[in-house]
Amino acid sequence: MSATRTATSPKPRGIRQTMSDLHIWAGLLLGWVLYGMFLTGTVSYFKDEISQWARPELPHQSSVPDPADVAQRVAEELGRIAAGSTQWSIGLPTARDNTADAFWRLPAAQPGQRRFGQATFDPQTGHKVTARDTTGGEFFYRYHFQFHYMPVFWGRWLAGLAAMFMLVAIVSGVITHKKIFSDFFTFRWAKGQRCWLDAHNALSVFGLPFHLMITYTGLVTLMAMYMPYGERMAFKTPQERQQLTRELNAFIQPGKPSGRQVELASVRGMVREAQSLWGRDNIAQVTITLPGDAASRVAVARGEKARTSMSPQYLLFDGSTGKLLETHDHVGPAAETRGVMYALHLGRFGDTATRWLYFLVSLAGTAMVGTGLVMWTVKRRQKLPDPDRPYFGFRVVERLNIASIAGLSIAMASFLWANRLLPNALAQRAEWEIHVFFIAWLVTLAHAVCRPARRAWVEQWWMGAALLAGLPLLNMLTTERPLWRSLADGDWVFAGFDLMCWAFAALHVRFALRSARHQTPVPRGKRAQPQQQAGAVLVAPPIARDPAP
Repeated sequence: MSATRTATSPKPRGIRQTMSDLHIWAGLLLGWVLYGMFLTGTVSYFKDEISQWARPELPHQSSVPDPADVAQRVAEELGRIAAGSTQWSIGLPTARDNTADAFWRLPAAQPGQRRFGQATFDPQTGHKVTARDTTGGEFFYRYHFQFHYMPVFWGRWLAGLAAMFMLVAIVSGVITHKKIFSDFFTFRWAKGQRCWLDAHNALSVFGLPFHLMITYTGLVTLMAMYMPYGERMAFKTPQERQQLTRELNAFIQPGKPSGRQVELASVRGMVREAQSLWGRDNIAQVTITLPGDAASRVAVARGEKARTSMSPQYLLFDGSTGKLLETHDHVGPAAETRGVMYALHLGRFGDTATRWLYFLVSLAGTAMVGTGLVMWTVKRRQKLPDPDRPYFGFRVVERLNIASIAGLSIAMASFLWANRLLPNALAQRAEWEIHVFFIAWLVTLAHAVCRPARRAWVEQWWMGAALLAGLPLLNMLTTERPLWRSLADGDWVFAGFDLMCWAFAALHVRFALRSARHQTPVPRGKRAQPQQQAGAVLVAPPIARDPAP
């Protein structure tokens, strides 16, 4: 009797089976959010270049102007347009950014009103530029970790929750997959679902160290918001909190005005002194508090070039005399650790080759998330009693997959089309570019709900391909920066943008063709016509419960 019970009792679930379920559901529940975060974060490695493309009125910059001269010109202009402000902050041009940006604190701002003014300046003249109002690549960067149409606080909390789910999915996937490294070198071409599982494994293992790093460091960058209690207990007085702020950034706060008016000392001379320490083109920002007052202070911050830390380094000057008061060239161990994590996440320390490496591995991570999402439906469709009439939850996942993956490409391309087509004089033009992004994305969801799944995948891939392929042509018709002129001028920002649009258009064509041709394998023991499966072109499944053949 005991032997019978032993023979018929179910086998206990092992750690790999448990981790497999955790991996699948952790990846699915917030997978649509993660896919958007990954893709917009990927393109954000070139956000400065996207912002240049988004403002074609600004001339091509063949060399970086002297930051000292630019800072002086912009400071003089701010003295005219922002007189009475207690704080100016000037972002200087770099090899990747052909403008100087500034913002200033508005005096006597009332509750509910804007607290800061901002403008973009021509580095050659110091005057405000006449260019279209756009957020450019900054929109994708901000969406990546705080989304839109919601308070920033809650957007960042959602991003942190999604990152935590991603971390759980990565760790559980490694535990589940016992042949993770050997399968990296295995690819069975044209073997149906097995082929896409091999692709998923290769994408996962190829970027595994990067995926772990980018997920963990993303959490660390906002750790003070997620876990504020330790900081509140350790830094209780205003002086202690001010010291913490100085450890984490170079954005100095205005002090108490003296009431004695004096002329601001030469900003050019202060920047020159910083250049003697850090190099001519390695000055990022100049912050001026209480300009025109005897208590004025000027902070000249070091750039990120060749630094694997985002910890602030700056020189603090007396704004009325130009005398160097303090040198902040190091921070404490905790702040330095946070600075290194931040730098690893953003990747701004690297050269062009490093940014491309970040871009490609992050793109592989985007594909990893997308393949896992769609294979959830691929694996389960074959087990449905009637694949043509799946249950409600299956249909929800399938439609969200279409809109989140293929639809996001359409939305991002629509944002770029809006940049070229919206009238420059349109009120709140930058906001309308963003509205177009979300309207297009909502339309793709409605399309996915109304059309058969397979046709929706194919049609949205083709629409994404058409929009991307048409962007260089639209740019040619609406600006004076066509591809051939950009190549002749050596303007690789515009030329590279056009070429990458065509490259991604070709990739979307490939997806559309594979989606149209793919057939779902007939389950064993069933005589049925092959079912066309939506989305298998993209997809490799989540790591299977038993990945062995």
